Amino acid sequence: MSACLDIANLSAVLPNGQRVLRSVSLAVQPGEVRALVGESGAGKTMIGKAVLGVLPSSVRLVEGDMLLEGEDLGRLQPKARRTLIGARTALIPQDPLTALNPSRRIGPQMTDRLVRILGWSGEKADRRTRQLLDEVQIRDPERVLKSYPHELSGGMRQRVLIAAAFAAEPRLIVADEPTTALDVTVQKQILRLIAALQREHGTAILFVTHDLGVVAKISQKVSVLYAGKVVEEADTAALFAAPQHAYTRALMAATPRYTDPFASLKPVDGAVLAGLAAEIAAADLAWRRPHG
Repeated sequence: MSACLDIANLSAVLPNGQRVLRSVSLAVQPGEVRALVGESGAGKTMIGKAVLGVLPSSVRLVEGDMLLEGEDLGRLQPKARRTLIGARTALIPQDPLTALNPSRRIGPQMTDRLVRILGWSGEKADRRTRQLLDEVQIRDPERVLKSYPHELSGGMRQRVLIAAAFAAEPRLIVADEPTTALDVTVQKQILRLIAALQREHGTAILFVTHDLGVVAKISQKVSVLYAGKVVEEADTAALFAAPQHAYTRALMAATPRYTDPFASLKPVDGAVLAGLAAEIAAADLAWRRPHG
């Protein structure tokens, strides 16, 4: 079975030549949830943006390949690439309030992509949005569709964005820390909802998170990142049973334990970070020699 998403040796740099993605390789199989986990600044969101073609203007891809269902995104003309990405991928963003346009009602924001990018009729798009709002357990879809974003709770806004992401049956969804802006109770509801819809629709998900607890609950495979580099990847169960990299073990040790709420937090050991910094510096030096 060919991968839904196949990233090979992807590197990206800032204008000063500093690498922000360091020879990243990973694959997401059809119907699989692949978690990207690491500290803030590890490059998790940058990988998702590279896949969706929305990297900041200051970041430039300099090598590597990204194949979406066998289509080489780097070889496509910009218009063809946008069309392919728009038809086969979707995004669940981190902050539902800023992701929605505050001056427009929910209904048009949900149907725009279906009508303008996928060419659906307005009637078909309306039916689909109502169906998805029902799937994400919104009780009064008619009221929600007529509402403005500020009239909905954070959990409701995130359910709207989840419905919008699944509406066009994308092959791949990039979920960029979709529970970060929510309280703990709502987080659990949203995670269960995403997992249920993922299983029902068979959608592949690239799930960006800094929370190892979320990784354990929702993913089948996981890539651990530090400073734009994948330092370990494994099946989720295997990773939690026997993490191989010192940084992965340090991250797990730094995670609060609900079974021992009064235990002191253990920061990532300085020696581990120093070793990683030296490893990355050596890799960057070797990479710059053939790349000028």
